[in-house]
Amino acid sequence: METTRVDVAVIGAGTAGLNAFRQVVRDGGRALLIERGPYGTTCARVGCMPSKLLIAAAEAAHAVAGAHRFGVHPGGAPRVDGAAVMERVRRERDRFAGFAVRQTEAIPDAQRLRGSARFVGPTTLVVDDRMRVEARAVVVATGSRPAVPPPFDGCPDGVVTSDEVFELADLPRSLAVVGTGIIALELGQAFARLGVRVAFFNPSGRVGPFTDPELQRAARRDLSAELDLRTGGEVREAHPDVGGVRVHWRDADGVPHHERFDLVLAAAGRRPNVEGLGLETTGVALDGRGAPRVDPRTTQCGNAPVFCAGDVNDHLPLLHEAADEGRIAGSNAMRFPDVARHERRTMLAIAFCDPQMALVGTTHADLPQGAHAVGQVSFENQGRARVMLRHRGLLRVYGETPTCRLLGAEMLGPDVEHMAHLLAWAVQQRMTVQAALSMPFYHPVLEEGLRTALRDLAANLRVLDGCRPEDQAAAPGD
Repeated sequence: METTRVDVAVIGAGTAGLNAFRQVVRDGGRALLIERGPYGTTCARVGCMPSKLLIAAAEAAHAVAGAHRFGVHPGGAPRVDGAAVMERVRRERDRFAGFAVRQTEAIPDAQRLRGSARFVGPTTLVVDDRMRVEARAVVVATGSRPAVPPPFDGCPDGVVTSDEVFELADLPRSLAVVGTGIIALELGQAFARLGVRVAFFNPSGRVGPFTDPELQRAARRDLSAELDLRTGGEVREAHPDVGGVRVHWRDADGVPHHERFDLVLAAAGRRPNVEGLGLETTGVALDGRGAPRVDPRTTQCGNAPVFCAGDVNDHLPLLHEAADEGRIAGSNAMRFPDVARHERRTMLAIAFCDPQMALVGTTHADLPQGAHAVGQVSFENQGRARVMLRHRGLLRVYGETPTCRLLGAEMLGPDVEHMAHLLAWAVQQRMTVQAALSMPFYHPVLEEGLRTALRDLAANLRVLDGCRPEDQAAAPGD
């Protein structure tokens, strides 16, 4: 068996792995990138980009179907060409993935190795039983995969995951979505707006990522007006039935039901890709899933020369977080044992369903007890939202007492992706509510809703008198 020696071996060529590899090279180290699957990041191949392509088609169909509310009547009934929708999704997806593939293939052959790696010691790997890799440190960036919960794991031909759904040649007539988290809501609502009969199943009753009870109530109320949310019950059985899947469940009141669906979409979480890695040979502590315990500020696994970056560590499975973790892991792998703790960026997570959802900074669940206040705004009567007939949702922003510093927010509303960015920047800059209210707000824009919530927060922090008088005057439709 051939042996190669490097400073850092990186397992996985996704976003985290590529950033770890590049950081090692920037720091003057010799790195080896190992990948067993196809090149191209999760985001480009099966995540962010193909899902947004599907959502864009759904938004176009929804706009046409709802044009009559503005007094606009397109000629004839809108027709969705499902095959054309899915063909565009794959065509553009392949284009985005191609950029990532070309970037990876531009790495010199001597620094890339195809195959399955497994640990045979703390920093020694064997790849496909043909190459032995001895490194000073190892970065594990193997990503994650969708989980298929029982009893759906007994219907392999009728169940697809979020990694597989974009390969559909056409839209199904009916779809059961397992889960009501971000991925489930984004994809399920998109299929529903494209004319698919969709039902969502989740025994927990939770809708979306919110930890704030008020946002949970708002999400259930606003989304159930459009979507068939069968939450709070339990799926008891699923089995193949005439080219589809028959689902048996009990609703929240315990009443049994059954229904046939053409397809089931499993979107109830992901599992870290750690099987077969031999992590038990490294001496690092593993959790119940066999995944290492990781310090998010160093990406280090205990005190070992092993670092986990990206979705595999299940910290924040988001592209920008994976990129940051890759850089941190690469830097610390080169520095080992002189590992540095890095300040992480303000948390920012967005769901592209409609209304959009976002979490910024400190969530409601993590607020300091007795040392915070809340400001809020409903979008029901917000001016710009009503202009667009998209007046649904709730925004709640959190501030610290007695500093008046902005801590974070949870929000549900039209295009809150933009407000979430503004607020994340403000939180990271440790801005106070008074400073935020001194910023310019145009009229009429959705961001005026954020200003209303900030004013409410200032009042509840008892610092409204510290704001300029013009900041306290409401604009029409604010």
